[in-house]
Amino acid sequence: MRVLAAIFVLAVLVLLLDLVRRQKLKEKYAILWMTLGVATLILAIFPRILYWLSELVGIQVPSNLLFAMTLALLVGVSVHLSWELSRSEGRTRRLAEEVAILRTQVELVNRADEGLDAKDERS
Repeated sequence: MRVLAAIFVLAVLVLLLDLVRRQKLKEKYAILWMTLGVATLILAIFPRILYWLSELVGIQVPSNLLFAMTLALLVGVSVHLSWELSRSEGRTRRLAEEVAILRTQVELVNRADEGLDAKDERS
């Protein structure tokens, strides 16, 4: 079972590296997932670490510690992604406002040019 878990984690790490190489995943996110993958690989190879950690924090069943750590990680990732989404929405709104202003300026310049062209044709 350990070997299968280690092979799975290594396959995920290779997939992450490929996604970064093809620029489908940003490095800042890849670092998080690679760190998590390496930690999972270490726990897959040395499961006694989980037993030691659970004894250290006073949790009787090591799998409960694993579930708690996973839950904390998922909450942290969700909060981080919500923060990133909020930043992106703010940037998108500002860019849309800038485009609207630039579009209005271009229309004004075009109208002014049309007015000058009509004035030149009358002369």
